Amino acid sequence: MSAKIIDGNAIASQIRQNVKQRVEKRLADGMRAPGLAVILVGQDPASALYVNSKRRDCAEVGFTSKSHDLPADTTEQALLTLIEQLNDDSTIDGILVQLPLPPQIDPKTVIETIHPDKDVDGFHPYNIGRLTQRTPLLRPCTPLGIMTLLEHTGEKIQGMEAVVVGASNIVGRPMGLELLLAGCTVTTCHRFTQNTHEHVSRADIVVVAVGKPGIVKGEWIKPGAMVIDVGINRDANGKLIGDVDFDAAAKRAGWITPVPGGVGPMTRATLLQNTLYAAESLHLDN
Repeated sequence: MSAKIIDGNAIASQIRQNVKQRVEKRLADGMRAPGLAVILVGQDPASALYVNSKRRDCAEVGFTSKSHDLPADTTEQALLTLIEQLNDDSTIDGILVQLPLPPQIDPKTVIETIHPDKDVDGFHPYNIGRLTQRTPLLRPCTPLGIMTLLEHTGEKIQGMEAVVVGASNIVGRPMGLELLLAGCTVTTCHRFTQNTHEHVSRADIVVVAVGKPGIVKGEWIKPGAMVIDVGINRDANGKLIGDVDFDAAAKRAGWITPVPGGVGPMTRATLLQNTLYAAESLHLDN
């Protein structure tokens, strides 16, 4: 293997330590701890596991964490009422509603009900619009975390050709905006893209966020490219794998993220950064 590993676990640990120190300083200065409200509707095992991890992160850095575990048959109106209450709660800087939601609840309505300055997931149209106009406030966690990973390589990415494989609202689309903001030339590949391998093969930066194991082949990777694998899948043996053929890609790439231990920890760490940013910069009167 020739590629250098971008260690998301180590970088995320540094971020949590930095957040913890800043929270301790807030408390020492007589200010309140940042507050994060986490809402889980139903008991999807993967969602419950992820939410519990976020709650542990809050405890580690000294945030006030408020948990709202709602039954699967919760109505949309009941959830929206809770969100409105949290919007008005001056001790809460961030509201996180874990996706996916049960079928009776429209996620778009939920996201738009969260006040933009408490939208620490960065999904509200206002925050996406700010990113589009190059004046970002709260930014989607996974793309912003990926930008931090790229920064830690020490490579100057301005002017590089970047290809994003996947066009979801959560990762692919805002990822393209982040790379564009950083001065890259950006191509987004999606289900209708023809000859995806040709786009990938010329990329200096490849970000893959599709949810299909092996969708990007190792031989597609340009020698020396930076490869960011967002995918989380399980193979036939239950092992976690990404969307990129890791072993083959690592022989050609200059930098590559592992799965697990690459992007995942950064998403959670960036959520903490966003919540602290909201407390420090958006809720100064609280």
